[in-house]
Amino acid sequence: MDSPDGGNVPRYPDLAGKVALVTGGSRGIGAATCRALAANGVKVAVNGRDRAAIDTIVAEITADGGTAVAAPGDVTDEAAVRDMRDTVERTLGPVGILAAFAGGQGAPAPTTELGLDRWRAIIESDLTSAYLTVTAFLPGMIERGEGSIITMSSTAGRQPSGSNAAYAAAKAGVVMLTKHLANEVGRHGVRVNCLAPSAVLNERMQRFMSPGQLDELATAYPLGRIGQPGDVAQAVLYLASSASSWVTGVTLDLTGGRVIV
Repeated sequence: MDSPDGGNVPRYPDLAGKVALVTGGSRGIGAATCRALAANGVKVAVNGRDRAAIDTIVAEITADGGTAVAAPGDVTDEAAVRDMRDTVERTLGPVGILAAFAGGQGAPAPTTELGLDRWRAIIESDLTSAYLTVTAFLPGMIERGEGSIITMSSTAGRQPSGSNAAYAAAKAGVVMLTKHLANEVGRHGVRVNCLAPSAVLNERMQRFMSPGQLDELATAYPLGRIGQPGDVAQAVLYLASSASSWVTGVTLDLTGGRVIV
């Protein structure tokens, strides 16, 4: 199976037969991750709130011979997350790969104009959602003595940017949550790592930016291009596989060289 970026998806034979849940899996980075995992023989549960978008990804994967199921649910709702876990594991088996990618409310806004309601909503969608997702699946991983958890931060959580302050705080929180968990659960055979992408081409960028503007944006990156969803998906494959068996607590900056920490 080819990646949506036109390249071949790397193969990690040890992934075949495993079960993964990808939150925020119906579009963009999440959808590319679902496709890449399925191409490696992983049984994938696709989470999101838009059932039509979820069903589209599931249909694409199954049409290509992969295994995927819809796992709709609001990952800011603890009961909904636990219900989703029970349904997925009853249908596919124990989840060994967890990609907590839901969120993305990074639109710029002056901090003084955010307001408490929006602040709380962004923290819920981009930090609390990761906490609820991880804590729902982590006990099973600990009991089985294995698992790979991959969280989603952002360049905004690594250095000041044009994103709003709540999003930046939430994504910085995801980085520290990842480190804390990695230190806490490594002895149980569970690895926890984080991805922090910069500009990755998505539907919103394509809708609001001209080709010329996208080309101009690309010049800000030492590697001369903006990211593609497949760039992130390929990093997920590595972190989910035994190729990274001695890697935990790491935040991988996927920024084309723009962020070097």
